[in-house]
Amino acid sequence: MTGQTSKRQSWLAVSAVGLATFSVVTTEMLPVGLLTPIAQNLQTSTGAAGLMISLPALLAALFAPLVVLGSGGVDRRRILCALLGLLVLANIASALAPSMAWMLVARVLVGFCMGGIWAIAGGLASRLVPAPSIGLATSIIFGGVAAASVLGVPLGALMGEWAGWRWAFGAMAVFSALVLAFHLAVLPSLSVSSSASWGQFVEQVRNRQLMLGLLLTFVLVAGHFSAFTFVRPLLLSVSGVEAPWIGALLFAYGIAGIVGNFLIGMSAARRTELSLMAIAVGLILTALLFLTVGGSPWRGGLVLLFWGLAYGGVSVGLMSWMMKAAPHAVEIATALYVAVFNIGIALGSGLGGQTVDAYGVTANLWVAGAGAFVAFLLLLGLGLRQRCQAGKL
Repeated sequence: MTGQTSKRQSWLAVSAVGLATFSVVTTEMLPVGLLTPIAQNLQTSTGAAGLMISLPALLAALFAPLVVLGSGGVDRRRILCALLGLLVLANIASALAPSMAWMLVARVLVGFCMGGIWAIAGGLASRLVPAPSIGLATSIIFGGVAAASVLGVPLGALMGEWAGWRWAFGAMAVFSALVLAFHLAVLPSLSVSSSASWGQFVEQVRNRQLMLGLLLTFVLVAGHFSAFTFVRPLLLSVSGVEAPWIGALLFAYGIAGIVGNFLIGMSAARRTELSLMAIAVGLILTALLFLTVGGSPWRGGLVLLFWGLAYGGVSVGLMSWMMKAAPHAVEIATALYVAVFNIGIALGSGLGGQTVDAYGVTANLWVAGAGAFVAFLLLLGLGLRQRCQAGKL
């Protein structure tokens, strides 16, 4: 942060970066709540439409580390503004898509924006505010990711019900343009002299605690998105929810997710492993509850709320793990976390699409439960090992 930047301007800049992460992750999640009408309108299968989630996520995973490595001395303000401009174009292209091929090209652009914005935004807090405020600034920046992760789907579904899925993308184009204008107005110059090296990445790949955190990230996120990408057809066919209620239910899911984020956030820094274990158990129970008692609209709705509560703390819980595992290489840990998180989204939603087309939407619940169960076993094994090392077993 420059000496001339006032305290108010600093926090406006932090808010702008938080809005950037919110914009790109909301754009990423938008098709989840609109999957059925998009698939019908563009004349493709529900499983194939799931590529709208998996393709940009996979590209984001590839692009995030490359941005950290290749950004060099380029002003971070310029990079963020350029990526936001590209996000506006991607949303406009999505709104106008005449075919699934056109839509997937637009989603490729979203993937580049996601990887770049996440990678750059993760390390900006220390440059925008004084040292005592870095924690709060980081929370605001990543709060954009958390809020979008739980609200992006219901916002898209509600907009789709009110005005149609094309207008949902059009609205995101307008919102992204406003965020870009906000950046141009309040974000200071963020020039740097160098960026991370391959050697630093290799060093962190040898960090066993960080690698375990990345494995947990993959199994939790992949399992979740194998089922959640198809939450709309799940609610329609399994729970019998009428289409006009989908948006409202997903919005309630989003609120439950924010509550979950707050609850886990209070404990994640001090009890990271226990917090993640609670999330894993919650996701296992979600799959079992849908399979056993989720066959009516009101029971399915209650299980969906529980799902939001369980998954809402994933981002803050996993990010707490990363920061503790690599306290002196947070930018590199963040880039690796973003990459693995998005690989989890891509492979999870891709696997989910294949499973839906072959076996139906309920089969995905078994996949989601299995992913959470693997995470639970990993955390249980870690806890037992730590107790053995401490001489308590």
